[in-house]
Amino acid sequence: MQFDQTYLIRLVKAKMPFGKYEGWYITSLPVHYLEWFGRKGFPSGTLGQHLSTMYEIKTNGLDDLLKPIIKKERTFR
Repeated sequence: MQFDQTYLIRLVKAKMPFGKYEGWYITSLPVHYLEWFGRKGFPSGTLGQHLSTMYEIKTNGLDDLLKPIIKKERTFR
């Protein structure tokens, strides 16, 4: 299985499309919200993949891995 090198770029650009945190970057969602999805079930498709990935990143303390990507991909030009 090959890793998609653009996945993390798409992840840091993705925003929550509904709910209390609509419009928030998925990388900025609070852990308790991601934990709730973890208990109730992540949505299907790309959104579910992004949410479950952020759940794993945040619960394992790996947030710092995304900082350089966020800085590069979210700069306003």
